[in-house]
Amino acid sequence: MTVVPTISIAMCTYNGEAFLPAQLDSILNQRYRDWELVVVDDCSSDGTREILERYAARDRRISVYYNDQNLGYNKNFEKSLGLCRAELIAICDQDDIWHKDKLQKQAELIGDHQLVYHDSEFIDGSGKAMNRRISDKMNLYRGNRPEAFLFLNCVSGHSILMRKGVFEKAAPFPAEFHYDQWLAFNAACLGSIDFVHECLVSYRQHSGNNTDILALHPVQKTAADKITALEKESHWLMLCARQCAGKSQQLLSALYNQSMLRNKGFFNTGYGLLIWKHRDILLHLLKKSNTSKFFYTLRKMWGPKAKMIGQ
Repeated sequence: MTVVPTISIAMCTYNGEAFLPAQLDSILNQRYRDWELVVVDDCSSDGTREILERYAARDRRISVYYNDQNLGYNKNFEKSLGLCRAELIAICDQDDIWHKDKLQKQAELIGDHQLVYHDSEFIDGSGKAMNRRISDKMNLYRGNRPEAFLFLNCVSGHSILMRKGVFEKAAPFPAEFHYDQWLAFNAACLGSIDFVHECLVSYRQHSGNNTDILALHPVQKTAADKITALEKESHWLMLCARQCAGKSQQLLSALYNQSMLRNKGFFNTGYGLLIWKHRDILLHLLKKSNTSKFFYTLRKMWGPKAKMIGQ
């Protein structure tokens, strides 16, 4: 009889040889021992495969799978999560370092929650502390209001411990959006989420990161980029409205409808007024003054015709 561990850890790799050993060592050093590690490699061309095979030979809790073709970040995590057997699933990037109590503290907290996460400290590519943490950038959220994750996200994938049911509700992942924000949204649709107010991961920032959370590599956006972002925002709101029920769905549908009206013209006051009316939840993660939140809301009102000015 095959014994299923309490926690599955889903990891995706792609050309990660520079940082992968340190991450794997930090998993092996976890105080919580009842886990399996499910790794899916997305067609790496460096020494990642050799590193994975070496670690898998050392510890039978590690299973490694190789893609025949590159799936990309979102779909590869979807595959890895789908291979996990436990009822609790943690998510792991290839380039971070876990603190030894990470799984233990999250397992102790999860209780009846659908998902728990934690704060993280930033390190640079060499592993040096940057003296900043995620909670310096945004407010962390606990509760059961999925609307908190419409415009912002404080739940990084590497910090997640969730119930398998969250993944089952969220799959398949929308290809054009961040999978971790989608998981947080779906977890709050199903029930409550909570967080450990400690930094349990050293979150590495380097040129290969999929998410530039510290805006270390800003990209100049054209008018076409900005218009595409408006359309993408409306599509996101539509997906979210379809995913939730009850009072949340009413607000989500109203936001989607107002965003579509904005997309047809120069400016839509109705969209901004709706956001501002519900700012306590919609802008909860924004660690800014009310004045900054007002101007954030104001920018949401401008439509594609406004974006073309000066181009």
